[in-house]
Amino acid sequence: MGTLLGLLLGAGLLLLERSVRRRPPRRPVRRRRRRAELLRLAGYGRARPVHLGAAELTAGLAAALGVYGLTGGSGLAAAALLLGALVPGAVVRRAARRRLADRRGLWPEVVDSLASGVRAGLSLPEALAAVGERGPEPLRAAFAAFAADHRACGRTAEALDRLRDRLADPVADRVVETVRLAREVGGTDVGTVLRTLSAFLREDARTRAELEARQSWTVNAARVAVSAPWLVLLLLGSQPETARAYQTGTGTLVLAAGGLACMLAYRSMVRIGRLPVERRVLR
Repeated sequence: MGTLLGLLLGAGLLLLERSVRRRPPRRPVRRRRRRAELLRLAGYGRARPVHLGAAELTAGLAAALGVYGLTGGSGLAAAALLLGALVPGAVVRRAARRRLADRRGLWPEVVDSLASGVRAGLSLPEALAAVGERGPEPLRAAFAAFAADHRACGRTAEALDRLRDRLADPVADRVVETVRLAREVGGTDVGTVLRTLSAFLREDARTRAELEARQSWTVNAARVAVSAPWLVLLLLGSQPETARAYQTGTGTLVLAAGGLACMLAYRSMVRIGRLPVERRVLR
């Protein structure tokens, strides 16, 4: 009996120690997770982070080969390799931001549809499924998939989790969690809660649209300022004397310093001029 108690005590202490020393996911795992979420948000749900990595490598090699064939300079080709590799990620991030902005004005309509369905006597799962038939066109597929999941498993919480992951949208997280809370708590105030959420989302979308319109010139200025020197350098690099100058150690150092300065300046201007993107805190 004493031996059994000792074994149980040791197993309990071991489990306690492992739970306390639980480490967060490694950085590569977190990076892959963020890139997968970015692809879903941009509308490339079937793509994987490895596909994005392959696109970055292909774009970098294509840019390097093109510049090397035009100028014959290895230093300029290396700079083109780095810049070209950044293009696919920038395209995906831009698509994700545009998709978020387009959806932001649709969510109040979705919540109004849910409130109308609840007022008409539908349950919340039925109201969500109705959005897949009569809701905004860009969001119908996700809510139709929710209806299929709910019919297949019969568990609303699980279907809501899949809907939230499928949309990968901070506003969708709030809507889904509000619906989940309203379903669990119940009561006669569900319609009031949904109407309040709709008014909040509509006001938030209007405010962000105004600020983005006023500050868009800063972001455009950052893009022009960071691309102009490299376009001029590409034109000058077509001359053999300029290409030979950048093949030296000093030329390579100048390219590296210029690339670092452009990257830091661009990131600073974008950070100053662009509104912060909402984070998904309810995952």
